[in-house]
Amino acid sequence: MGLWDKLMGEFVDVIEWTDSSSDTMVYRFERHGNEIKYGAKLTVRESQVAIFVNEGQVADVLTPGMYVLETQNLPLLSTLQHWDHGFSSPFKAEVYFFNTKQFTNLKWGTRNPVMIRDSEFGGVRIRAFGTYGMRIEDSRKFMQEIMGTDGHFTVDEISDQLRNLIVTRFSSIVASANIPVLDMAANYEQLGQFVTQKIVPEFAAYGLKLTNILVENISLPTEVEEALDKRTSMGMIGNLDKYLQYQTAQGIGNGGSNSALDMGMGFAVANKMAEVLNKPAAATPPPLPDTGWHVAIGQESSGPIGMPQLQQMAQNGQLTAATLVWQAGMANWQAAGETAALRGLFAGQATPPPLPPSAPPHSSE
Repeated sequence: MGLWDKLMGEFVDVIEWTDSSSDTMVYRFERHGNEIKYGAKLTVRESQVAIFVNEGQVADVLTPGMYVLETQNLPLLSTLQHWDHGFSSPFKAEVYFFNTKQFTNLKWGTRNPVMIRDSEFGGVRIRAFGTYGMRIEDSRKFMQEIMGTDGHFTVDEISDQLRNLIVTRFSSIVASANIPVLDMAANYEQLGQFVTQKIVPEFAAYGLKLTNILVENISLPTEVEEALDKRTSMGMIGNLDKYLQYQTAQGIGNGGSNSALDMGMGFAVANKMAEVLNKPAAATPPPLPDTGWHVAIGQESSGPIGMPQLQQMAQNGQLTAATLVWQAGMANWQAAGETAALRGLFAGQATPPPLPPSAPPHSSE
């Protein structure tokens, strides 16, 4: 401290702090001898809290506003300084400004996989990361528990501790909450709110307020993600029989994977394949007996022909009583009119009368 600074320190009558950084949490007002004159003006801006420390002991805490330093607004300091009959100028005290704004976008993440017991997949290792926000809520406690006498305390000095705290509590909370992995992956916002509520008391013990924890990603082991992709494909196909066909086409397991999940899936598909192959074929009825008639038309056989068509042929004259017919069970072809089954078709057919005898030849006279 030079002579000029010392002289300027004697005339300091305005105490204030404006923060040009983005990570300063606490700043101690620096001047020669820590001397403050009677009637000095103290400005505490929004998002700030000022604490007076007298001989290492926290005295008065002032919230945002402009103060003329007198005994009325420094009751504890007046008591400590024994200002029973008025202000003694100058007096010595340290003034700390606490930045109470919210510090956001602070990173957290699991360095190593966290083992949890999932109701659907059993033991699963997951990784998670995200961001969180916090602010100083109790400046006195923050000074006593974390900051101490540090004259320029930044976020970096506590971020590692807070990140470790979040990761540790996140792991234990998620592991004991019995939340299915798929539900966690599908509800980041709700999961973040749930974990935030659980960790808030841990931050409060430091004089901090945890405003939120955002879960940006929860990742599963590669083999579990592959199994989920396969199951999703199965769901899109519809059932296991079709999934078997799909997997056969895709070459399930490819013969090169030794993972337990892949082997398990292979056994399931193999059992299903055996079930399909051993399934007895559905009984098919024997062919209907040939009850139709075969009709000799010209020198060719036509048939089998059903009774309705034979009636039509009889009406059209295509089938006569002399037409040869055959049916299964008959030894030989037989005239239709001689069969008992078809004889009725010709009942209405007119039989021509016998031809008249030929006339005697006329004699020529």
